[in-house]
Amino acid sequence: MSQSLTLVSHLLCPYVQRAAIVLLEKGVPFQRENIDLANKPEWFLAISPFGKVPVLQVGEASIFESAVICEYLDETHAPHLHPQNPLLRAQHRGWMELGSAILADIAGFYSAKDEAALQQKAIQLQHKFSQINAVLGKGPFFAAQDFTMVDAVFAPIFRYLDAFDAIGYADLLAGLKPIQAWRQALASRPSVQQAVVAEYPQLLNAFLKNRHSALSSRINDMGLNAV
Repeated sequence: MSQSLTLVSHLLCPYVQRAAIVLLEKGVPFQRENIDLANKPEWFLAISPFGKVPVLQVGEASIFESAVICEYLDETHAPHLHPQNPLLRAQHRGWMELGSAILADIAGFYSAKDEAALQQKAIQLQHKFSQINAVLGKGPFFAAQDFTMVDAVFAPIFRYLDAFDAIGYADLLAGLKPIQAWRQALASRPSVQQAVVAEYPQLLNAFLKNRHSALSSRINDMGLNAV
């Protein structure tokens, strides 16, 4: 008998989305337990040494860190989302690390205190996007027809771009046609769509508005309440 799975989550966390996408791609039943990261419950701190989501509860055991969770799921549930070839698998893991670096830059982008810092972060993001754009094939996914872990990593990244587009900052992928097509393919994937709640765009917009940053000033100047 398989053990019950609970994904301890936050409604906006992109790393939670990675794990949710992998679970949905594999058709594995699971429950979600959303927590408030500003008021972390004691039971959560007891199972998450870094105090971060996601945490996957497997029966009475707990696994923390999204990369570890995704690796565990790929080892225990079909279909496998990593290539079988060891070299390709290692290369995919490298691009996943680039995805994590992009998420860090995105956090710096929406937290930038002035327009100069915002533009600097935009340049860093454009450079990283151009790097992965250069290795994309005909698609629709990172590895052609096969949906892989790399896709699960980048789908939540592109969700941020949806929010940035809505406030007129739509040039982060300018001129990068392969990655633009990849973004569209991922947006239509059921697992990607189901990885977040229906009100995610509004919740993300509210989060961005309250950052007291250059980007939030743009949002407030436009009078946007939702994306």
